[in-house]
Amino acid sequence: MSVRLVAIGGSIGASGRPSRTETALRRSAAAAVAAGAEAEFFVGEQLKLPLYDPSSAVRDLRAQRLLEAVRRADAVLIASPAYHGAVSGLVKNALDYLEDLREDARPYLEQRVVGCIGVGSGPQGPAAVLRSLRDIAHALRGWPTPLGVVVGAAPTDLSSGSDDRTAAQLDAMGIELTDFVRTRTAARQLLG
Repeated sequence: MSVRLVAIGGSIGASGRPSRTETALRRSAAAAVAAGAEAEFFVGEQLKLPLYDPSSAVRDLRAQRLLEAVRRADAVLIASPAYHGAVSGLVKNALDYLEDLREDARPYLEQRVVGCIGVGSGPQGPAAVLRSLRDIAHALRGWPTPLGVVVGAAPTDLSSGSDDRTAAQLDAMGIELTDFVRTRTAARQLLG
């Protein structure tokens, strides 16, 4: 069974290179893909969405693509940098758009497994972001994985594996995403 994964996160950097947050997101998603998932990414510039306005039904093409991808998703992976001890406005705004899924057969993130990653320069910010992302996932009826990952102040090159502990956690969470989707699917089939 293929698992449909939507990966949301990152930041907009001036360097033209992926941010640490996007690198962590891609590392975890790569582990999910290796375990049989198909991943679709909404990162950096793709998250420059108009401010969510619940009073308007007009959605730009980027927001429509995000919503359609989440509708099809079995799992969602969310990574946010810590901005002043909280989820970045860029990521939070993207998650606010999920309010448009409230009338769906699977509203919000219902029946979807959610992986959460907090990234920051110190120990407190990314831990606070991880807690916030878990709270947001619960509020949206998602199922956060038991393992959430904090990418903190240590020098980190997750693409080359120089931070083996964090890289291993990101890999484990990607695998958990696919395993939990398959376990939930099998349980629902048994219950018929």
